[in-house]
Amino acid sequence: DGREEVIQAWYMGDSEEDQRIPHHKDPKEFVSLDKLAELGILSWRLDADNYETDEDLKKIRESRGYSYMDFCEVCPEKLPNYEVKVKSFFEEHLHTDEEIRYCVAGSGYFDVRDRNEAWIRVWVKKGGMIVLPAGIYHRFTVDSDNYIKAMRLFVGEPVWTPYNRPHDHLPARKEYVDNFMINASA
Repeated sequence: DGREEVIQAWYMGDSEEDQRIPHHKDPKEFVSLDKLAELGILSWRLDADNYETDEDLKKIRESRGYSYMDFCEVCPEKLPNYEVKVKSFFEEHLHTDEEIRYCVAGSGYFDVRDRNEAWIRVWVKKGGMIVLPAGIYHRFTVDSDNYIKAMRLFVGEPVWTPYNRPHDHLPARKEYVDNFMINASA
């Protein structure tokens, strides 16, 4: 289905180097999109050059109730206090709603935790759309190109609040753990 061309994932190594480099383990250990789905992460490959008229995007938005949409450009020229913002996005956190991001230009990394608390780096490139479930601990950074333009989608009014780890007491986190971390098939 072509998703692997715009969404790739791997287990991260332990390096403390620049957050914007790939951080592969040695040897590299890739993670399948099926494995991401077991963690509740949905993904699609869409036509980023024609997002205004893309029928597949329209169907996804209708079926999942994504009524609000805007764009966020993360790059030094467009985002005030760029370095500070990029560092804040990289703090491990969760949201009480899904995080839906559709990369229409550039690329970036969404890091998520697996069932054993290991980091999985998800590289989303132009045309890739992912949905991180409510309650999943994650973080974001641009890659070494320092540019991503992402469509952000929400059900109803947008909720921007990140809850930095630990926030295990939140209902969204408890529901995520029940649905994906304990009861999911291995």
